[in-house]
Amino acid sequence: MNQIFPMQTNSNFRNNKQRVVKKKNNPIRKSRIVDYLDPKFLGRFTNDQGKILPKRITGLNAFQQRRVALAIKYARHLALIPFVAQDIA
Repeated sequence: MNQIFPMQTNSNFRNNKQRVVKKKNNPIRKSRIVDYLDPKFLGRFTNDQGKILPKRITGLNAFQQRRVALAIKYARHLALIPFVAQDIA
């Protein structure tokens, strides 16, 4: 009567782990003005491919994220920042 039972694991073990979310520092703070003529500042909110970073990464609030996205789009139309990153071959 030797029976081998499969090892029982708690399926909720993975779900019990709590994620620790670190609060991002808001780079703009309480300012309501975003200057679209400053490409160095706007470069902080784009990745290396030229895409706009989400607010969970940038640490902005929703109002500021919309302002930054609009400023990046204005700066792209004025050719201050590129639409896409240049390929390095």
